[in-house]
Amino acid sequence: MLHLKKNKWILIILVLSVGLRLATALYLGDTVDALPGTQDQISYNALAERVLAGYGFSFGWFWWPATPAGEPTAHWSYLYTLYLAGIYGLVGYHPLVPRLLQAVLVGLLMPWLVYRLGYLHFDRRVGLVAAGMVAIYSYFIYYAATLMTESFYITGILWVLERSSKLGQEKPRLSLDWVYLGLALAVTILLRQVFLLFIPILSAWLLWLSWRHYRWAIWRTLAGLTVATIILIASIVPWTVRNYRAFDTFVLLNTNAGFAFFWGNHPIHGYNFVSILGDDQPAYLDLIPDELRPLNEAEMDRALLKRGLGFIRDDPARYLILSASRLKDYFKFWPSTDSGLLSNLARLTSFGLLWPFMAIGFFITLSRAWQSSALLLHLFVLFYTGIHLLTWALIRYRLPVDAITLIMAGAALLELYPRLVPRQFWLRRLWSSSGS
Repeated sequence: MLHLKKNKWILIILVLSVGLRLATALYLGDTVDALPGTQDQISYNALAERVLAGYGFSFGWFWWPATPAGEPTAHWSYLYTLYLAGIYGLVGYHPLVPRLLQAVLVGLLMPWLVYRLGYLHFDRRVGLVAAGMVAIYSYFIYYAATLMTESFYITGILWVLERSSKLGQEKPRLSLDWVYLGLALAVTILLRQVFLLFIPILSAWLLWLSWRHYRWAIWRTLAGLTVATIILIASIVPWTVRNYRAFDTFVLLNTNAGFAFFWGNHPIHGYNFVSILGDDQPAYLDLIPDELRPLNEAEMDRALLKRGLGFIRDDPARYLILSASRLKDYFKFWPSTDSGLLSNLARLTSFGLLWPFMAIGFFITLSRAWQSSALLLHLFVLFYTGIHLLTWALIRYRLPVDAITLIMAGAALLELYPRLVPRQFWLRRLWSSSGS
């Protein structure tokens, strides 16, 4: 239980976080529209209605990325689709209800988990500052109210990192924390399978800490990782079986890696990546070779991945330059004529305002990370950034990194604070008197 007086700041932050997200959910209302950066919610909404109507995971008409009407799809998160379908089944078709529930859940969990990570790796004040920034971060507020995987997925990543951080700072032992880590991994990967690629890094980090500090007990870390892995496998296997029955071929979880890799590295980009092809360029569907179109979704995904790897083999220099060009799309902080007013405002009032502190904090804390458990946070930032620079970069794909670098921004702000804020400034006195 939170002690009210001792934890008044985190309570204020949580109330503010939930309030802002609920207000946004109410503003978006009981309809599902194609708002900037939220096209996926149209798909999840339509798919949930189909599942609820008894048609399974399919669409009633030809759908993105190249799924014929009535044919099975594995392109979208099963877990999030079931979340929407379950709520619609209980209360009828009212998109506002899952919006409100999502706003409350992530409004509480995201700042709390960021606070926990800041506290575990740095100190309580860093956790509070980072949680406060997460609470008012425009992108997080916006996506908390949209019917997409983003907010739950970021929350899942924070849960994985928080559980791993706790385990990494304790003497290795078999406990329920390994079960919680397995559940956190399962939820996160069922929302977006790309996080699977980080598991070897996460496991290696936990084993390294165990070997470094408690060499004699590394077997307990191995046993704990085995428990977490069994839980993860158990969560994936039912969908693998479903996919084999639907497509008559092996698909571990989702069919989206091949499509993304093919389109993200297609020669149409040349040496300069375009995050979203414009109206004056071919449609994404038109880029798929004619001979692949008779294939089902799973077969096409695999074939497109092979074609994408062929682009790299044919011109590796172009691939390296193209990957580097994604930096501008991934770290975009300036307003753009290609974006609407809402998008530009969200960008400027979140990443545009805080990226200098994120960058400073990353390098300040990196210099010390080799001697602390905070290395896990830096490994995630580097891995997640790298994987998207090599495949496909969008601003919303960077948001999990933002959640972590806000912790580092908190550390930077607190280190710079005494030099930037006069001693007599009222906020400094208020902070000092709070006992934080």
